[in-house]
Amino acid sequence: MSHTPRTPITLRARRAGAPRRLKSALLASAVSVCLVAASAPATPLGVGDRLFPHLGNPGYDVASYDLAFTYSGSNSEPLQGVTTIDAFTTRQLDTINLDFTQGEVESVEVDGKAAASTGAGEDLVITPADAPAEGEWMRITVRHTSNPVPPAGRSTGWVRTADGLAMANQADAAHAVFPCNDHPSDKARFTIHVTAPDGYTAVANGLPTGVARAGKAATWSYRSQHPMATELAQISIGRSTVLHRTGPHALPVRDVVPTKDRELLEPWLKKTPDQIAWMESKVGPYPFETYGLLMADASTGFELETQTLSLFERELFTEPAYPEWYVDSIMVHELAHQWFGNSVTPRVWSDLWLNEGHATWYEALYAEEKAGRGMEARMRAAYSASDRWRAAGGPPATPKVPAPGDKVGIFRANVYDGSALILYALRQEIGTPAFENLERSWVSLHKDGVASTQDFVDMASTTAGRDLGGFFEAWLHGEKTPPMPGHPEWKSAAPAPAK
Repeated sequence: MSHTPRTPITLRARRAGAPRRLKSALLASAVSVCLVAASAPATPLGVGDRLFPHLGNPGYDVASYDLAFTYSGSNSEPLQGVTTIDAFTTRQLDTINLDFTQGEVESVEVDGKAAASTGAGEDLVITPADAPAEGEWMRITVRHTSNPVPPAGRSTGWVRTADGLAMANQADAAHAVFPCNDHPSDKARFTIHVTAPDGYTAVANGLPTGVARAGKAATWSYRSQHPMATELAQISIGRSTVLHRTGPHALPVRDVVPTKDRELLEPWLKKTPDQIAWMESKVGPYPFETYGLLMADASTGFELETQTLSLFERELFTEPAYPEWYVDSIMVHELAHQWFGNSVTPRVWSDLWLNEGHATWYEALYAEEKAGRGMEARMRAAYSASDRWRAAGGPPATPKVPAPGDKVGIFRANVYDGSALILYALRQEIGTPAFENLERSWVSLHKDGVASTQDFVDMASTTAGRDLGGFFEAWLHGEKTPPMPGHPEWKSAAPAPAK
């Protein structure tokens, strides 16, 4: 679940529907609901995440999203959207909070009845005509816009490409695209429809379910077969070509590339099936129904492991300064996230080290096995910098809170190589056979679910046959880097004194 930043290679190994107006028959009930809602101020809520306290909402569990977007052909104009949410209540809800910002709400319905709504912080607060009781299913339908051009000083989950749009919602930007319960602990299945003018191709997470053409436009539909966190949603709209090939066990592999770059990018794309097979040899079967690369003609400074369709900058594959082994390892980094972060998703954002540490670990292991780039040398360099990283960003499992509005502020070196270093120390501590067994058991037991740091500590202790609580406490939460098992000579440089 990584928002993998790219820095110069010398510094680090890289990381439709159209809206409808309310029917007149519903207006009277909507007005009465508005009057009731006005009696109490709307309040933004959250699920108590230490790093993003207002993300997510209590009182319900989302089962599925149905997203429909209509794209005009201009990536500077708002899209028209309809978001339908099916959820199960865990308490009576007199009001329902969704995370949503930067879009205009035209109408809201709950179970087919008009509902009042208002904004509070980055929440959309809905007052249903009939409050759903605890233990009931409810359907929320929001007709809204989705703005790919954020207000000054803000960010959006949309990425504007040379020929259209893509998505990068991590960590807290999905709700700038569509109303949702925007926290990774509430995974759901997605169905996505995109209507775009002729000449454009739309692709989204999961497998295609059909294309309907009408006039001078087409509606492309996709459905995920596995639950997904909101921050992993992906939609690509562009003048693209979709390339198909077959991966291990007849896995459908599809890549989305700018049509003009099809031949240029093919030498990289054809590597994916073998990379999937390599990952399967390390941790077990690929966890989803398809995989592929989305090559975006945009400058983002990162790659992103959106579920079943990882987002990459085109320039990663066209810039001659990047060695082949380096690009290969970044491809594996995002692929590894399909297991670590996407299939097994963090319970809270402080568990991010589990995603990024593992993706960086397999990135480095692939570079070692395929290109002779020594793991030990990389980990010794990480150990040398670890105290500085901890001072700057906090310990790997207790990262510092990001600055307001800085959605990628938690993606620091301490959760990349700093967390891969923890896995290296763990392998040193319990031995390679136990470590490899732990890795396979982790992704198998928690497939399609959410898991926490404590879950990993508990499983590691069980696998090792002894309590590793003290080991993990020091490595995950300590201000200073503990001694490296088997390498007492390794030293970590002290951070520079504050001026």
